[in-house]
Amino acid sequence: MAIVLVSSILVLVRRGKLREKYAVIWLTTGVVILPLAAFPRVLDSVALSLGIRAGTSLVLFLAVAFLLLLAMHLSWELSQLEEETQTLCEEVALIRTELRRQSQQAEDRAGHVPNP
Repeated sequence: MAIVLVSSILVLVRRGKLREKYAVIWLTTGVVILPLAAFPRVLDSVALSLGIRAGTSLVLFLAVAFLLLLAMHLSWELSQLEEETQTLCEEVALIRTELRRQSQQAEDRAGHVPNP
């Protein structure tokens, strides 16, 4: 799975479907998973040293913690984008108002020009 994950991420980045800042997160995840998949006994020994009976329980805990952190990060990014979108909408509204005002002034001036 780790090899499939890393390969998929590289393909998505190369095709421009995934931004580099997110690719770093997933590539790091794949690189961490790869040695754990190759040497599962290391995971069991790390789990035992932490007082956890099974390596799978440690993996499950770390996966849930990782996903919670990822969800929090993406929520923060979404909040930033919503704020930026609101600001851009307000700026567009101001620009449209100014353009309408200028257009109206130009029409008024064109209508008041005496014809020879």
